[in-house]
This record gives sequence, C-alpha cells and structure tokens, in this order.
Amino acid sequence: MTDETRRLPDAVLFACNLNRVRSPMAEALLKRLVGDRVFVDSCGLRAPTDEAGAGVDPLAATVMAELGCDLSGHSAKTFDTLNDDSFDLVISLTPEAQHRAVEMARGRAAEIEYWPVQDPTLHEGSREARLEAYRHVRDALAIRIAQRFGS
Repeated sequence: MTDETRRLPDAVLFACNLNRVRSPMAEALLKRLVGDRVFVDSCGLRAPTDEAGAGVDPLAATVMAELGCDLSGHSAKTFDTLNDDSFDLVISLTPEAQHRAVEMARGRAAEIEYWPVQDPTLHEGSREARLEAYRHVRDALAIRIAQRFGS
C-alpha cells in the first residue's frame, strides 16, 4: 500500500450553504484528481428556493468547463437528502456548514475539516469580473485539494 493510498479516505463530502457553487466545484475537482478511488459527494445546508436554483450556478459551470469538468448534471442536495451519510471526511466550506458537519459527525469516526472559502456570488461587476472571482475560488480549491489529497 502506497502512502497516497493510505492517505485517501474512502468517502469525502464537501458542504457549503446551497450546494450550487463552492461544494460542487470542490466535488468535481476531487473527482478529477482521484477518479473512482474515493467516493465524493457534496451538499448544502438548505435547498434553493426556486426551480432554477436546483442546478449548479451558471458561472460555476462556466469556470469548471474551462478545466473540462461538466457540472450540467449536478442537482443540489442538502444534508437531509444525501443518499448516504457515512463519510470518512467532511470538508465544510462555510461556517454554517461547519456547524452542521460537526452535528452530523457526532458519534461517528468521521473527520471534519473546515476550509473557509469566499463566496464568489457576492462579487459585483461585469460578467468577466464575476468570472474572475469564480476562477479565484476554483483555483484556490484546486490547490487545497491537491495539497490535501496529493497531486
């Protein structure tokens, strides 16, 4: 067994607030890095309130497509709608998701990590300026994922 294999958990969950931007980006980036060697999923605290919000944020899809990651099939999930909640590692990307992850992990062997990531949806300006904010988040997540799980 290599060091890399030992270091990889069996199942990883990324969590944020709505599961439309940061956590789907992180999910796709980790899947791209480790393939099917690790089960990877993502969720949010609450479901989007409108039908259009059920998928991934269009700007997140755009910047992920630049890396060859297709997020068009993503459907937003919450902690309560996960098919399985037996994760070895839960990585929360917002303070609110961190609180819920700790609650979920009580009495389990799951490891919890908090990676604070800025919300690119709060960035204003032109479409290109907003895309740059999303790229910044994508790239920061990619670096952190490579550091944590091996490049």
